[in-house]
Amino acid sequence: MFHRDGPTFRELARQALTSVEHGYDLLAPKFDHTPFRTPDPVLKAALAHVGSPGSVGSALDVCCGTGAAMRVLRPLCRERVAGFDLSQGMLDEARKRLADAPGIAALDFVRGDALALPFDAAFDLVTSFGAFGHILEEDEPRLVAGIARALKPRGRFVFVTARPPSALNPGYWVAKGFNAAMRVRNALWKPPFVMYYLTFLVPRARVLLEAAGFDVEVREGDMPEPFGRLVTVIATKR
Repeated sequence: MFHRDGPTFRELARQALTSVEHGYDLLAPKFDHTPFRTPDPVLKAALAHVGSPGSVGSALDVCCGTGAAMRVLRPLCRERVAGFDLSQGMLDEARKRLADAPGIAALDFVRGDALALPFDAAFDLVTSFGAFGHILEEDEPRLVAGIARALKPRGRFVFVTARPPSALNPGYWVAKGFNAAMRVRNALWKPPFVMYYLTFLVPRARVLLEAAGFDVEVREGDMPEPFGRLVTVIATKR
């Protein structure tokens, strides 16, 4: 699962016993060598739905990590691509890794809480990849409301998720087991580390988005293998 340049088991354990913010500060230099980073084929397949180069004015990537999606977004944008993340370490890595990113759009790096996005009708496009597991289910409406507020009218929110897996799928029980272990960890150890699987799946994501004023389209069958179970969601603000 991990590249030879990725984190050691000891480093991962240290990360898991701290907060989300500090954990990702620790992981940032090696994050791109872990399976937690969204693969480039997934990013490119999802963002192929956005449009041609230069077709977007400004874009925001929520929980941008080390900037993988921002690299794909920049050629699509004319004005600005902003990366937003809780971890300053991840933002610092993103700034370094994007120094040679193709495109003309200005790059901004903003630190903050995804549940309190400080933007008002500022972007034509919002994206987020691999971040929903860090949002508790009860907080998902706040995340969606903040994204809606950050978008201009008819702006789009594009992300990747999946449909709920069958209980006959072994992966379903692996994810459930991980979630149970994480709940025990958070009950016994502070600060909590929020990271769960099987979150913000279709159809729950559709329900939350429609309630927040989005028209929702789910694109299936556009992901390369072995990512075929993933779907791209395009939510357009009314």
